[in-house]
Amino acid sequence: MKEQTNAIVMEGKKLSIYQLCMMAMMAALMCILGPMSIPIGQVPITFTNLVIYLAVFLLGTKMGTISCLVYLLLGMAGLPVFSGYSGGFAKLAGPTGGYLVGFLFMAAISGIFVERSSRNPVWSGAGMVLGTAVLYLFGTAWFVLMMKCTVVYALAVCVVPFILGDLIKIVLAVILGKQVRRALMRADLIE
Repeated sequence: MKEQTNAIVMEGKKLSIYQLCMMAMMAALMCILGPMSIPIGQVPITFTNLVIYLAVFLLGTKMGTISCLVYLLLGMAGLPVFSGYSGGFAKLAGPTGGYLVGFLFMAAISGIFVERSSRNPVWSGAGMVLGTAVLYLFGTAWFVLMMKCTVVYALAVCVVPFILGDLIKIVLAVILGKQVRRALMRADLIE
């Protein structure tokens, strides 16, 4: 009976308290680093995607994506966890909301590559690049619809200034992810 109260079942597998805490910690880290942004135009530079890359590297596809979903739900509920310490449904429905929702696609795609490659740095990084490309695609399409602007303008404002920084974040996530995961495994906190 005690075992059932200390775990939640997800797709037939029990999640341990440690796993639940890890998902909550990653969501909390997104909430802490997400608002800290560098405004460079209509779309600011944030550290949210770095934390999402780390979440999927450490926890895998499902738990990393759930961490991201928790972050988005907290922001949608009005907590100031989005860039510039903003929150609320209006932020998700606004011009940059597609990038926020796109984080879910980025997490899922990145996580699949991370898991299927057994956290191979090259394939994990490639998956993160592909996930980020899908994020750009989804967010840019949303931005074009909301702002009624051209795709060229949206790419110039919403994608091009972020490519180098996002590539650096991917490299950092793979390097840090390997080190942190190794430490968490030694501490018997994750499998």
